Amino acid sequence: MADTCVKICGLSTEPTLDAALDAGADLVGFVHFPKSPRHVTLEQGRGLAQRARGRAQRVVLLVDPDDALLAAAIEAFDPDLIQLHGQETPQRVAEIRARTGRPVMKAVGIAAVADLRALPAYAVVADRLLLDAKPPPGADLPGGNGRSFDWDILNGAELPAGTMLSGGLDSGNVGTALARTGLVAVDVSSGVEIRPGEKDPDRIAAFVAAARRRA
Repeated sequence: MADTCVKICGLSTEPTLDAALDAGADLVGFVHFPKSPRHVTLEQGRGLAQRARGRAQRVVLLVDPDDALLAAAIEAFDPDLIQLHGQETPQRVAEIRARTGRPVMKAVGIAAVADLRALPAYAVVADRLLLDAKPPPGADLPGGNGRSFDWDILNGAELPAGTMLSGGLDSGNVGTALARTGLVAVDVSSGVEIRPGEKDPDRIAAFVAAARRRA
C-alpha cells in the first residue's frame, strides 16, 4: 500500500517549513491571502518557495485571484501547484489553469451530501480536488478554521483519484479519517498549530507520522 500523501499548509517561517520537509511532507503550502493569520507576502513566499524547491511540491493558496494577482504569485512563488480556495467557478478554474500553465487544486467546502454535487464539474477542470469543511456563516476565512465535516458523507461517493481531505485534522484523528473515507491524501493547517498561524515542528512531525501509520 502506497504511503499517504501529506500536505502541510499555511507554512510561514523557515523553521516550520524545514520541519515539514524533514518530516517528509509531499506538499508544502503557502497562503497568500491578507485576511489569513498564515498570510505570507510575495517576497516572503519567494524565499520560502526557493528553500523548498526540489524537496516537496510547492503550493500557493489563493482566494478568488484576479489575473494580476495570479501573475504576481506565479512570479514570486514559482509554484508546482496552485490551490484555489475561494468561490472560483469551474470556468474560472479552467481559465486559471490555461493562463498559468500550472496544475490546479480546487478546494470545495463540504457540509452536507448536497455539496458533493459540485465535484464532477470541478473534477473535469482541476488536477486535484481538496474537500474541506465548509466555513461557518460569516467566517472571514474560507478554510483553516479547524472544523471537520461528517466524513461519512463521502460513503459511496465517486471521488477522483488523488482527492485530498482537509478540515479539522490532527495527529489524533487523521488515521480514523483516512480509514473512514478511504482517501489516501490529507491536508493540515490548524491541526499542527499552537495558535492560529503559529505552526509547531513537533506537531508537524507527529501528523506526518500518524498519517503514514494508517492500516
